Amino acid sequence: MATYTRCTRIGAPLSTVWEFHSDESGLEALTPDWMGLDIVSVRGPDGTLDPETLDAGSKIRMSMRPFDVGPAQRWTSHIVARELDDHTAMFRDEMIGGPFKKWVHTHRFYADGGETLMEDHVEYEFPGGGVGRAVSPLGIIGLEPMFRQRHAKTKALLE
Repeated sequence: MATYTRCTRIGAPLSTVWEFHSDESGLEALTPDWMGLDIVSVRGPDGTLDPETLDAGSKIRMSMRPFDVGPAQRWTSHIVARELDDHTAMFRDEMIGGPFKKWVHTHRFYADGGETLMEDHVEYEFPGGGVGRAVSPLGIIGLEPMFRQRHAKTKALLE
């Protein structure tokens, strides 16, 4: 399975960075416009519509139409883990319906004085069996600009 990782230092405390990433407004703010994101619905672990916090068990249904080309791609993301302590935080989402055969995105945050180290780690695989596995490493062509922009936007919004 292919992987992608990006780490950036954010000039804001862990609590600020964590709160920003705790609901769908953070996802909307960080997704580049060229991705054509539309959040269809957000349900909490108990089925509540539009919960205040994306806790473990929450599901986000969305569609994306990158560069306004082709049909919209439907995507359902399931928050499978969410942890916070005094110095670290993380949450993990897995695609349970969408364009990839597999997508596991782990978001990690580490307090470092009054700043935060933010890390995105994605494990992914394209559909298509052996051919999909063979071309999955080429996914970096799309992931790199998207995550570069997301990290730059996080810095701009929170510093």
